[in-house]
Amino acid sequence: MSTAQAPIASPFGYRSTAADVVAGIDLSGKIALVTGGYSGLGTETVRALAGAGARVIVGARRPDTAAEDLTDVVGRLEILPLDLSDPASIDSFAAAVGTATNRLDIVIDNAAVMANPLTRDARGYESQFATNHLGHFQLVARLWPLLAAAGGARVISVSSIGHRICAPDLDDPNFERRPYDKWQAYGQAKSANALFALHLDTLGEPFGVRAFAVHPGGIATPLQRHLTREEQIAMGWMDAAGNIDSRFKSTREGAATSVWCATSPLLDGMGGVYCEDCNVAAMAGPDTPSFAGVRPHIRDEALAAALWDLSERMTGVAFRP
Repeated sequence: MSTAQAPIASPFGYRSTAADVVAGIDLSGKIALVTGGYSGLGTETVRALAGAGARVIVGARRPDTAAEDLTDVVGRLEILPLDLSDPASIDSFAAAVGTATNRLDIVIDNAAVMANPLTRDARGYESQFATNHLGHFQLVARLWPLLAAAGGARVISVSSIGHRICAPDLDDPNFERRPYDKWQAYGQAKSANALFALHLDTLGEPFGVRAFAVHPGGIATPLQRHLTREEQIAMGWMDAAGNIDSRFKSTREGAATSVWCATSPLLDGMGGVYCEDCNVAAMAGPDTPSFAGVRPHIRDEALAAALWDLSERMTGVAFRP
């Protein structure tokens, strides 16, 4: 049964770092997988997990760049090519992971694109929905036997406060019958990430696989590469001089909630919830700031199940644990 969407007694918070939340936790013998684990939050996520003793497999669209960017990370790392917009690449990556290990204890679906101009993958699917949601859906489906074999695995789906923008449009997820809006596309993709965790947890709990959605917080990373300086100033993310808003987190702080969800013993026996600031997030109310809280549509179990069915049809992957 899914955990109540309400905060618990966590000793960590807004400014905690990934190193803070994993301090004292021994991940020796654990095997973790992080998509996009070589840029922004991904690098710090990998650093924390590897530093705690986990063997970490990194899925990277640019393996050579990943190897260079992760040279200062101490621990056991393996980098394998993965393009989440390419179904063949996903299957090849999953097969390679299956050759490398017989189980996965942690999977963190971290890679993403944000607010890019309209582009489509080879299937004609809108790129934000295809990469952020469908790619990870297919990947976790292919990795399912390894997760089930772990006996207590956790899947972390990196969502965003951007989920507040809108729920997924299940009738037109690819903007074929409505004008493309990059923020609507991002909002539905990030809502899909949270809904995926909700339904995966329902299906995975009997097998010991629990899932969590995460809002990492506002962080200045390469994720913003499609946004102009003027756009970021207009949204209040930086001032006219280029100074980042003080509410933004560092990458080490931004990686903390994913690492906390992946490793904290406080979450044993829990799952299916959306987390922020190293805690289970509260439902949004009339006084909740725009950058925090849970909007009701990502807690809609019927919507999560319908999205799951649509994702199976769109990917051609029957994911029925």
